[in-house]
Amino acid sequence: MNSQKFLTTTDHNRDVSGMKYIYPVVSRRAGGVSIGINLNTNSACNWRCIYCSVPNLTRGTPPPIKIDLLAHELRTLLHDVVHGDFMQKYVAEADRHLMDIAFSGNGEPTSAKEFPQIILLVEQILAEFNLLGKIKIRLITNGSLMDKPAVLESIKDLARCNGEVWFKVDAGSKEAIARINDVNLNPLSHLERLKKCAALCPTFIQTCMFEFNGSPPNETDIADYLTLIEQAKSQIKGVHLYGFARESFQPEAIKISRLPAEWLENLGTRLRAIGLTVFVSH
Repeated sequence: MNSQKFLTTTDHNRDVSGMKYIYPVVSRRAGGVSIGINLNTNSACNWRCIYCSVPNLTRGTPPPIKIDLLAHELRTLLHDVVHGDFMQKYVAEADRHLMDIAFSGNGEPTSAKEFPQIILLVEQILAEFNLLGKIKIRLITNGSLMDKPAVLESIKDLARCNGEVWFKVDAGSKEAIARINDVNLNPLSHLERLKKCAALCPTFIQTCMFEFNGSPPNETDIADYLTLIEQAKSQIKGVHLYGFARESFQPEAIKISRLPAEWLENLGTRLRAIGLTVFVSH
């Protein structure tokens, strides 16, 4: 770890730990310390969300994972968090709770062919630390590969380990998805992937909203989003709605800014009105 005093919710630097795959953050959505697993060490992803905070983001899939190194790093950091002085040195007192192990990082985690194997490895290591079932294992995903049999099998394993999925839905129309996530995606196909995932493991939608060129999302885009979400409300556990918090490193960054807290809260109210549990992070 470097010499900074405390980790913050606005700086999720994957290099802060000095490790290749494992990094700690204070997560505003998880509500404490999250140990991240970054499988996309080459900063390659199959999406390119315009608000993405990953520098030098490229299209593609991750390189082969060094499983033994990942296991060593996870055991090392967990030992420091559980038995050492990590919390006292790097985390403000109010945030000193280990909340989860999170597959997040610099790209789409499920695009790593070793992802199913690593889910089982995390299960084993948490059992070693007597943490299995006591903290969450979270998969933060764009959901694009939730129609692949190997990925869906791994989601079953995730559920067995007190896991949950945070599945990205930022928009409800093909045009808005292309504009925000820079992918050619049929919303109804994405909805079906969401339903497949939610049938196997507790699943939340995660949605990022922001101003673009000084304007919030228009009413047409919001209506499309609400219509799409409503079709999954009986299957999902809720929605994590969050605003733009960390600097984007994409070419569109100069056009992106934070929405007022009141705007996000109003959208949260509209989501609740259609029967959803909603968590809003400004």
